Amino acid sequence: TIDPKTKMAQPARRITSDPSSLSSKYDFPVTPIQLTKQWPEQPPFQPEDFDRVDPSNDSRFYSIPKLVYHIDELAVASLTQYYNNNIPDGSDILDICSSWVSHYPLDFPARMGTIYGTGINRLELQLNDQLTGGYVATDLNAEPKLPYNDASLDVVTCVVSIDYLIHPIETLQEVHRVLRPGGKVIISQSNRYFPTKAIAMWINNKNDDDTNNKRTMNDQQKQQQQQQQRQRYSIYENPHHE
Repeated sequence: TIDPKTKMAQPARRITSDPSSLSSKYDFPVTPIQLTKQWPEQPPFQPEDFDRVDPSNDSRFYSIPKLVYHIDELAVASLTQYYNNNIPDGSDILDICSSWVSHYPLDFPARMGTIYGTGINRLELQLNDQLTGGYVATDLNAEPKLPYNDASLDVVTCVVSIDYLIHPIETLQEVHRVLRPGGKVIISQSNRYFPTKAIAMWINNKNDDDTNNKRTMNDQQKQQQQQQQRQRYSIYENPHHE
């Protein structure tokens, strides 16, 4: 948005909340899922899985600050609540692929150890008031390296960005390196994305999901049509039906 007085861009309305306000208005049930635990020695991916429609340098694409939320208010509240319930006080945190907001509870800077951030757009990172340990502007697609010491962090977060990484395995290996024993990585994802920058693996899976959803909808429509036909036949056969 544009400030009418200064004519300068300003961030969107802040909706990241403390747990006592916005997040507490909603109840977000958690459904456990079974993830693959045993991976083959060689990752089961092909080079083309990480291709993109626009393979150009990401620094140009993200050069204009995007001071908006990329997920809706309920998603933000859910993520904030999850962070509040699953990140212990005193933790040292790194938010990779960060922006002008990290979706942490507002009191995290006071409750946590140190909060760091990495991202591409320097202005967005400057506006992030939760990064108490500062930030490093870096493009993980150009060089999947994290500028932090081994075993120096307790938690690494990544919000709606893993689908843009063309070196996700190397990046997560770096995440593993900087985490202390028992540390955790929290990756959150949305069905929204920039189609020219998301990797092929993500877009193809999304298209498969859409196709399956359309098939399910078509099946439901057929069932509804059949039910309507049966109802019409029933009405015809029973002229006294009301």
